Amino acid sequence: MPIFYTPNIDQIKELPSDEAKHCSRVLRLTEGDHITLTDGKGNFYEAEITLTTPKKCLFNILETHTPTPPKVYIHLAMGPTKNMDRNEWVAEKATEIGFNEFTFLNCQFSERKIIKTDRVEKILVSAMKQSKRATLPKLNEMTPFKTFITQPFNGQKFIAHCYKENQELLKELYTIGENALILIGPEGDFSPEEIQLALDNGFQPISLGDSRLRTETAAIFACSTINILNQ
Repeated sequence: MPIFYTPNIDQIKELPSDEAKHCSRVLRLTEGDHITLTDGKGNFYEAEITLTTPKKCLFNILETHTPTPPKVYIHLAMGPTKNMDRNEWVAEKATEIGFNEFTFLNCQFSERKIIKTDRVEKILVSAMKQSKRATLPKLNEMTPFKTFITQPFNGQKFIAHCYKENQELLKELYTIGENALILIGPEGDFSPEEIQLALDNGFQPISLGDSRLRTETAAIFACSTINILNQ
C-alpha cells in the first residue's frame, strides 16, 4: 500500500499538492481506495480516499498506529563533500538505516561552504516513506564547527578523524542504549585545532577501522554501527 507524507494531518485531511498529484495521476487512486499516511512525527494512519481531482486528494482517517520509537537518538554531523550527490546519498541511506538528526558542518578544510537543504529535505521524506519509517529526521542548516560543538547534547559525543592517535573503535567506546552524536570530517578531515576543540568540549576520539574511508562512507558506517549494537 502506498505511503504518503502528510505533515499537517492534525489540521487538514488533505494530501499536500505533490503527494496528491502522485496519488491521482501516477497511481490513479480514487474514491474508496485505502492509503497509508505518515506525519513524520512517529505515526502511521490508515485512511480512505473521499475525493480525488488532478490536484487534490481528500481522505478520512480509519485507524492510527504509532510504532515503537527508536531505542536511541542518533545525530550525524558531517563536513559536506564537494560532490553534492554524495551528501544526498548519506541523507538517503542514513534514513533507511535509522537516524534522527543531520547537521552539515562548516569546517576549516571544507571545500563546500553552502548547502541548499530543500532538495536534501525531499530526499529524507522519500527515504522515510520507502523504508516504511514514521519519523522524519530533523535536518539543520549548515553550522560553523565552533558553534556546533558547544551545543548541549544528552548522550555520548564522538569525533572520527584520520590522525594516528590510537583512538579506540566506536564499537568499543559506545555504550549500548545511549544517545550518540558523531562528527564526521570533510574530505580534508578536521584540522588539529578543530579536533582539540572537540575534545575540550567532551567529544571522544574514535576510529572506524584500519581503512581510510570516504566522508560519506564513514558517516554510514558510524550510523550502522550504532544501530547494529542496539538491535
